[in-house]
Amino acid sequence: MLAGLLADPVRAQIVRVLAQGPACVCHLVEDLELKQPNVSNHVRVLRQAGLIKGENRGRFTFYRLNHELLGQAAAQLSALAEAARANADIYRECA
Repeated sequence: MLAGLLADPVRAQIVRVLAQGPACVCHLVEDLELKQPNVSNHVRVLRQAGLIKGENRGRFTFYRLNHELLGQAAAQLSALAEAARANADIYRECA
């Protein structure tokens, strides 16, 4: 699930930056003040998970959030939150 991906602070920062619009690794390095190999490794993980997509533009690859996947995750989390709220006072019997 996305929660595991975003548990890493650097990946969470990358997602926050990309929520503002597409960016290439050079932008992420500058915005996050991190080394390029570190940023690239995190981008690779996010891309493999499908959370971000890459688009080649000349010599650079620009990354953007996969808003469809984020929307699905948000809906699932919202449903879980509602179930937790509705069942907060229902205790199961112990054996």
